[in-house]
Amino acid sequence: MRVKKGAASRRAKKRVLKAASGYWGGRHKLIRTAKETLIRARAYAFAGRKERKRDFRALWITRINAAVRALGMTYNRFIEGLTKAKVAIDRKMLAELAVSDAKAFEELVALAKKQLQPA
Repeated sequence: MRVKKGAASRRAKKRVLKAASGYWGGRHKLIRTAKETLIRARAYAFAGRKERKRDFRALWITRINAAVRALGMTYNRFIEGLTKAKVAIDRKMLAELAVSDAKAFEELVALAKKQLQPA
């Protein structure tokens, strides 16, 4: 007796159409079009997750740079000073400090300046 795959293929098609619900036109009704759209959407989603990390890092650096320049220093020198002082705070936390806790950030800038002065 031959094996028929009706139930399995119906289940697979339903899975595709459910994932494509909300898409415009045939993209949510037609199996082949929906499949193609999902492949592309998932590729963009994957790339987008990587891109978001880059975007946030750039935002943090911009915020740190603005805060440091207001205190008479550049971002590059600030990071160099923190590295020499062996301060291990990531850019996300530095940006958060710059925005929410100016006093603590000023202390870090002072520490960085101190490390950069010739001995």
